[in-house]
Amino acid sequence: MTSAANDIEFRSVSKRYGAVTAVSDINLAVPKGAFVALLGPSGCGKTTCLRMIGGFEHPSEGEVFVGGATMNGVPAYRRPVNMVFQQYALFPHFDVESNVAYGLKQLRPRLAKAEIARRVGEALEMVRLGGYATRRIHELSGGQQQRVALARALVNKPRVLLLDEPLAALDKKLRTAMQFELQSLQRELGITFVLVTHDQEEALSMSDLVCVMNAGQIRQLASPKEIYDNPADLFVADFVGKTNRLAAVVDPASGSIKLANGKTLATTRARAMNAGAATVALRPEVIRLARASAANAALLEGTVTHRIFLGSSAEYSISVPGLGDLLVTAERHGTEDSDLVEPGESVAMNFDPGQAHIFQA
Repeated sequence: MTSAANDIEFRSVSKRYGAVTAVSDINLAVPKGAFVALLGPSGCGKTTCLRMIGGFEHPSEGEVFVGGATMNGVPAYRRPVNMVFQQYALFPHFDVESNVAYGLKQLRPRLAKAEIARRVGEALEMVRLGGYATRRIHELSGGQQQRVALARALVNKPRVLLLDEPLAALDKKLRTAMQFELQSLQRELGITFVLVTHDQEEALSMSDLVCVMNAGQIRQLASPKEIYDNPADLFVADFVGKTNRLAAVVDPASGSIKLANGKTLATTRARAMNAGAATVALRPEVIRLARASAANAALLEGTVTHRIFLGSSAEYSISVPGLGDLLVTAERHGTEDSDLVEPGESVAMNFDPGQAHIFQA
């Protein structure tokens, strides 16, 4: 039996294509009404998982449940699921109303024309396209086409909505606007959304839960904050957001780590680890930057080699003897004397060792 609190469950699911294993022994539970992002690099298995939920692929092993019922062997058109594809898959020779009504017209027994018109109107109002019913697809902007695809997917009132990188074709400004639209829509409807993306920012900003995948397996399933602040392993720390990787040796007896440049840092995290080689993952924004002349008791010192100006902040590449290049993100007023440091300047860096994540080699 599946949990009544879950809309989607994978139980020991694997998917193979000949000798290639796309998904390996995955167990996953998606709560009702959640907005879940499947995040990972190309080939990690996220799209395969989405397609197994939608019925476009079937597991080689294990079971997929939707709404508490097993979907093994159930064709896509019989599942309480709809999908919005990356390229929207709209019919260019239909107007907006006909595109949205298409799925309703395939239902058996047939719906009355008045019922179809009513539901199409509701769906278009839902995505804020109430006055666009007679428009042709080529007359719409990219964002409007995306909303037509959403209306077509939602008009059948699915239990689960699947989104296969639906914002990938949009420019950055429109993509940001549509992220807000999708969040608002999901909250209004209260249905489960499953989004596939390789965009970390998109996954973190839109979803309640992020499922980070790699090589056909789930590496971590947690809230966006938990994923970012407490990555389960070095892959998650590396893939989600930016991070500096520093070679170190753990000494649990003294509760410290020794970096490759000889600097020793005290951290309680070391006491719970085994002695030996490790990698320290340090987010660029936790490092405080100051000009070397203004620094006191700096943990690290180095020389700025590159700077990328980002408006409200700046990213610096800093060469640190014995450690290599570190990436540091500083707010415009995060440095002393001036809000920008120039390439070639010597700088000092401090950070709370407790904010560094340590992973055994």
